[in-house]
Amino acid sequence: MDETQQPQKIRNIGSAAKRMTGLLGARKAAMAWVFVLLTVCVVLTVWAPKILGHAIDVIYDGVLAMWRGDPGAGIDYGRLGELIMVVLAMYLVAGVFNWLQGYVLNKVVVAVVVDLRADVERKIHRLPLSYYDTRQRGDILSRTTNDVDNVQQALQQAISQLVYSLMMIIGVVVMMFTVSWQLTLLALLILPLTAVVVGVVGTRAQHQYVSQWTETGRVNGHVEEAFTGHELVVAYGRQEQMAAEFTGRNEAMYRASAKAQFLSGSMMPLMQFLSYLSYVVIAVVGGLRVAGGSMTLGAATAFIQYSREFNQPLSEVAGMMTMLQSGLASTERVFELLDAEEEDPDPADAQSPRTGSGQRPGRVEFRDVSFGYGGEGSDLLIEHLDLTVEPGQTVAIVGPTGAGKTTLVNLIMRFYEVTGGQILLDGVDTRHMTRADLRSRTGMVLQDAVVFEGSVMDNIRYGRLDATDSEVVAAAKAAYVDRFVHALPQGYDTEISHDGGSVSAGERQLITIARAFLRNPELLILDEATSSVDTRTEVLVQKAMNAIRADRTSFVIAHRLSTIRDADRILVMVDGSIVEQGSHAELLAADGAYADLYRSQFAAGGVSDAE
Repeated sequence: MDETQQPQKIRNIGSAAKRMTGLLGARKAAMAWVFVLLTVCVVLTVWAPKILGHAIDVIYDGVLAMWRGDPGAGIDYGRLGELIMVVLAMYLVAGVFNWLQGYVLNKVVVAVVVDLRADVERKIHRLPLSYYDTRQRGDILSRTTNDVDNVQQALQQAISQLVYSLMMIIGVVVMMFTVSWQLTLLALLILPLTAVVVGVVGTRAQHQYVSQWTETGRVNGHVEEAFTGHELVVAYGRQEQMAAEFTGRNEAMYRASAKAQFLSGSMMPLMQFLSYLSYVVIAVVGGLRVAGGSMTLGAATAFIQYSREFNQPLSEVAGMMTMLQSGLASTERVFELLDAEEEDPDPADAQSPRTGSGQRPGRVEFRDVSFGYGGEGSDLLIEHLDLTVEPGQTVAIVGPTGAGKTTLVNLIMRFYEVTGGQILLDGVDTRHMTRADLRSRTGMVLQDAVVFEGSVMDNIRYGRLDATDSEVVAAAKAAYVDRFVHALPQGYDTEISHDGGSVSAGERQLITIARAFLRNPELLILDEATSSVDTRTEVLVQKAMNAIRADRTSFVIAHRLSTIRDADRILVMVDGSIVEQGSHAELLAADGAYADLYRSQFAAGGVSDAE
């Protein structure tokens, strides 16, 4: 397992918290309204018990006066009614303001998460291929879905409740001091115990939440692999092994989740116990003070109410901390993705190849090119390669697996940056061009035929979005898509799934070839483009490719040597170096590496070297 997938602790909880709250910073005006509404709500809520205490004193004083037999004694119902109406009004307004702040906050959070998802989506397209080479796709998917959802939940619930609870604690403490500073100090004795619970249990829960989300990413990665490779799994009878591996990863996620939930679930009962303990102590001491005459019954009742309102937000803070810790773990994972090193930016003074009058575009030149996947200082896959391809030439690249064939064309596309040397297109270093400009001049057909969810027409038009329907059909005819598309239920409007389930592998490949034809590029790159096509279709595709290659520079990677006999030049690569180059006839006559490859493929079929 790659080290990036290992369960880790939150490296910097302060930084994670700052970045989480920073997501809300762009909407300061709305958050200011949330703060104002919360403040009004808290002030009214903490003020109401003291007024209710006065109402209790009105009742108690009236009853006591009647018990003593004072003339005209009785409960002042007018004053009592006024106080009760004030309390009810305060609670009503507080409730309305609390609802309003929740409404505003939810709108802000939803907008923030929409922006966060957009940032993640844009980041995905700015990351170099090397990032995906070293990470499991399922883990990346988990960061972009599960972790973003978890951040949203933390912002919507934990942040709001946490701020409200902290403000309630401050407001209640202030009001408690106005009632009795002695009982307030007694109530505050619970805070050190609360800090111990949050510090010890909460910290351990935080670490487990990181493990939980990391293991979730590993499970998603396995599921993604199992689904995409389902046919291969079945073909090799590896269902039990895949199930066993899933069980192992699922159990690891279960263990991490169980520990996180156990620790987070322990905090609330512990906080409730401390709350009840504090309540009992305050009730007893408050009763004694009332009996001693140093405190009114209304004041004691108000203080007991404050003690409950003090302990409740403390418990809520402890409960929200677990959700917040889970959100912080997800925040760090999301921002690890957002902070990942991107492709080098395009040059500010980008150049664009310009060809003179009558000069054909598409001249490609490799000058002393070296490349290693680890950059400078790493083992080089390609060393000091020199190559010049003239416009309109077809260059075939052959060689054993791992020789660097695909790497060579990936360097042309700037999917990777060269470690040393230069690659020039029509005399301009490709690093001095924008990637969009370079790739707009290139058509590429990969060994794995990729289609997208949509119609056949839409998939071909993907090569050039402004193409007309007639242009799409013309490209389809050139790539022999037209020969099978009319057998589909809705012809060109037939919807195909992202995995191309409604068309065969060969038909998918023809669609991708038609897509490249439609692009009408200066450079054409065919990486095993006929590998998924049957022999009969291969002949048709070869004719179409011969036609399109007539006016553009083409690089063809092929294992079937029969498909490249008519190439202008054939490069034989071994261990990142070009060991032979020439035409098919020249290389056979040289009786070297190419001749050995040719004989290994065709000797069994009775094909002579002279062909």
